Amino acid sequence: MTPVLTPENREKLKRVSSATLTTALFKRGFRNVFIQDVRPLGTVAPRMVGEAYTLRYIPAREDLDHLGVFADIEHPQRKAVEACPPGHVMVIDSRKDARAASAGGILVSRLMQRGVAGVVTDGGFRDSPDIAQMPFPAFHNRPSAPTNLIRHHAADINVPIGCGDVPVFPGDIVVGDGEGVCVIPAHLANEVAEEAYEQTAYEDFVEERVRAGESIFGLYPANAETKAKFAAWRSGWS
Repeated sequence: MTPVLTPENREKLKRVSSATLTTALFKRGFRNVFIQDVRPLGTVAPRMVGEAYTLRYIPAREDLDHLGVFADIEHPQRKAVEACPPGHVMVIDSRKDARAASAGGILVSRLMQRGVAGVVTDGGFRDSPDIAQMPFPAFHNRPSAPTNLIRHHAADINVPIGCGDVPVFPGDIVVGDGEGVCVIPAHLANEVAEEAYEQTAYEDFVEERVRAGESIFGLYPANAETKAKFAAWRSGWS
């Protein structure tokens, strides 16, 4: 059974950067964990941490994808918005195609009101100026006004997908910040959270010393003397 991300480590992941996480995962042999060409909308949203809940699109087909499909409560896009558990992140595989929207402001508002932790697509969102003003993490490739039906057929919910060329399995831990989105395999999430949190503490120490005029030699990476100085400094870091 995959270990559950602890509440303590969930909070730690809110304090670390996607850059630090990619390095922690690289140490474990994972090179493809940062979703390419996906950026945050706006600057008012908190950092994003949550388990992946996925939606997969395939190319639209004209006889199947028309406005009438939204009346069906089993339509995968609509169903996913109502089924994504609170605290999870909806991750949408739009095949890196932003020529039609993956979703729009109303659906994103619904996710926010339901307590979902955020939403990510490798396509685009319509109503993006409105979404950018929400206190809700949302990441996409670029704005896209046309309805999803023009380019996308909603096919599956909560199955393994590719988002921005990164494999995302349901339950993987998805972390988003100002640089973008990192995906942590679920079974590694707790140990990566703990290591990345400690690395963040050390990098805060390094930043402080560099700004005070110190050379990076012996500091980054640390020699024995620097490690001793950091240990003393670390006792006051929280």
